[in-house]
Amino acid sequence: MKTRDIAYFPLYLYLKLHALLPLPVLYILADMLYFPLYYLIRYRRKRVRSNLVACFPHKKKKEIVSIEKKFYRHFCDYVVETIKILHISDEETKRRMVFTNVELVQNILDKGQPCIMLLGHYGNWEWVPSVTLWLDKRDYFLSQVYRPLKNKWFDSFFLHLRSRYGTTNIAKQDTLRTMLHYKASGRSALTGFMADQSPSPANIHYRTSFLGRERTAVLTGVEKIARKTGFAVVYLDVECPKRGYYTATYRLISDTPQQTKEFEITEKYTREMEKTILRAPQYWLWTHNRWKHNLPES
Repeated sequence: MKTRDIAYFPLYLYLKLHALLPLPVLYILADMLYFPLYYLIRYRRKRVRSNLVACFPHKKKKEIVSIEKKFYRHFCDYVVETIKILHISDEETKRRMVFTNVELVQNILDKGQPCIMLLGHYGNWEWVPSVTLWLDKRDYFLSQVYRPLKNKWFDSFFLHLRSRYGTTNIAKQDTLRTMLHYKASGRSALTGFMADQSPSPANIHYRTSFLGRERTAVLTGVEKIARKTGFAVVYLDVECPKRGYYTATYRLISDTPQQTKEFEITEKYTREMEKTILRAPQYWLWTHNRWKHNLPES
């Protein structure tokens, strides 16, 4: 065992023991976590408030604060739900994370066409890899792209969590090489991308309106891969009908990406993600510094 692993073992044991608790009990802990996180630690509250005010300029302060508090309550739920992945049955996962229109993806994969799944930091994205429980067990590559964390132990921990349902993790810098490998192999593949983040300054190639904010820089790398490889692109629209339960619906963006215009896929994804957030904004990750590379409004 590495020195790093020994140092973090008490934390891992603590999380593992918490994961043994049923979710109703974990939600009590989430409620207890909310007060210090929101009122005492004030975790990124300035960033969250700034984002909400900028995206909803016509809402009164009372409405903004209401969304803000609901967001932090859900964020606490996200924490305990993510810990629960360490000890949760497939049956309970399927009951709580329901996928609809799965046949859309299944048909694409069965035709032998690889597929890109676009989603955002909405609901509980750590439960999304459980889509493997809803697909027919075929000879597919099932994977997700991730951004490695600076802390090596936490990076390893989250990789462990994200492999719980049999998916492979692809480091961001290895994405194109891996996707080209999928294409060359002749096997179908479903690969998930979190595409609601801000691109680095060197990778800003397209700006559009997003949540009412003009000239928002958006990621275009996924579209470039799809147009280069011919991978179909679908969007995962997530809803939270009640606490601890999610419904995720697949919507087609394009199954002929090489016939689309430049930035067409990016624009379609942005509009879908926007609709998801506006329907219930408290479930999006507002702690992001999402507009750090925005141009000033004219």
